[in-house]
Amino acid sequence: MAGFVGKVEKEIELKTPAEKFYNILKGQCHHIPNLTTDKIHTIDVHEGDWETPGSVKLWKYNIGGKVETFKEKVDVDDENKAVIFTAVGGHVLDHFKSYKGTFKVTPKADSNQGGLVKLTLDYEKRDVNDHDPIDNYMDFLVKLVEDIDTQLPAKLDLII
Repeated sequence: MAGFVGKVEKEIELKTPAEKFYNILKGQCHHIPNLTTDKIHTIDVHEGDWETPGSVKLWKYNIGGKVETFKEKVDVDDENKAVIFTAVGGHVLDHFKSYKGTFKVTPKADSNQGGLVKLTLDYEKRDVNDHDPIDNYMDFLVKLVEDIDTQLPAKLDLII
């Protein structure tokens, strides 16, 4: 049976300067395990490097009490301040034929403090009748963004 194509979106308000948050996602992901110790265990480069679009990284994380992996290829849209993580391996592909997470960061118009992250998950389920765990992944990513936003201001001098 054919899969089901879906999309879910969520907006998260940031206290952290939007540019700093964007830079972490864009090319400094190796700092994320230090900002979200209970969620992300490790992130390793498999192809390329930390900063080059098209590079491939393997994330090891804890979701729903289970350790999973997510192998992703990253693309960057500097003009729109968006970072796109496309699954090329890992547990998420046990559930989905395709899975892509887009983080679009927008600064507040009235200051350089804070902003907004629009998180979009585009996916195709393997089978329309399969259990749909997309809400679990969205909840996980929202909490991840919130943790980074909470921890980043205290560590800006060490990171950026």
